Amino acid sequence: MPRFEIRPFGPADLDAAANLLADRHRRHRQAWSALNPAYEDMAAARPLIEAILAREGASGSIVFAADRPVAYLLGAPKAASWGANMWVDDAGSAGEDPEAIRAAYAHAAQRWASEGKTRHYVVTPATDGPILDAWFRLSFGMQHVHALRELPSVDFAVRAAPRLIVRPTQAVDIDAVVALDPILPTHSQASPVFADVTPSSPEAARKDVEEELEDARFAPYVAEYDGCVVGAATFCSLDVSNINTLMLRPRSAGFLGYVVVAPQARGLGAGRALADACLIWSRDNGYEWVATDWRSTNLEADRTWRAAGFRPTFYRLFRSIA
Repeated sequence: MPRFEIRPFGPADLDAAANLLADRHRRHRQAWSALNPAYEDMAAARPLIEAILAREGASGSIVFAADRPVAYLLGAPKAASWGANMWVDDAGSAGEDPEAIRAAYAHAAQRWASEGKTRHYVVTPATDGPILDAWFRLSFGMQHVHALRELPSVDFAVRAAPRLIVRPTQAVDIDAVVALDPILPTHSQASPVFADVTPSSPEAARKDVEEELEDARFAPYVAEYDGCVVGAATFCSLDVSNINTLMLRPRSAGFLGYVVVAPQARGLGAGRALADACLIWSRDNGYEWVATDWRSTNLEADRTWRAAGFRPTFYRLFRSIA
């Protein structure tokens, strides 16, 4: 007798999936109490799954054992810039049995591959070892890290080398910040990241910098060494971030959304100093936590943000079957 019964996910499965997702979130909050407790309630979890199911091209699977739902998986395509893709977002999978999740993926991926959707993305809690192992045994690898850390103490100060200053961006800094703009996408195109990103035009970069200076939601900062701007960063509420969807967010978190440091200034501690400034800004603006995210293959970012005290909450995993 087969261990599992598997069928395509449909609207009638929303309540069962919501219960599984609420249970997953409850387990996750044992490791990360910062996460929003609202999603431990299936009534709050259900609309998140319903929203995925409503997206064009959504499909997935639900798995039963002894007539009881034990896992589900639901994905939907995103922008064509991600390739022929299917995304299983933070609310798109849950299960009490890692093998049931593997079975759900095997069932759903057959359809996705037959439709030519061969690039698969999964966002899953970073703290559930057996579930992560299940994805790794499906040939997924880590691509992106979402992370949090606690606020600093009241006496915490920016750690800066002599002659390095971190301060809010001013209009006089616009040219310097625009000149820094291509550095991050160019770095991300190179090994070992190999990200499919294109630098903005100078005109578009200038427009973005000018708009951030005028928009009260954002706090742009620069790092200055011997009077020269060598780094830039933007802080804001995590609620502003498009890729940090609802289950990824604590109830209240500041966000280190963007950091770039000129290659010739690396080693001065400018990235760490900008991160310190974000910690202080988040504390002083009443947030309870500080968040950031990065590509796991960006070696400099991975070292810097982990050393700054950020700890993973969710991973985005990736598999290409092309």
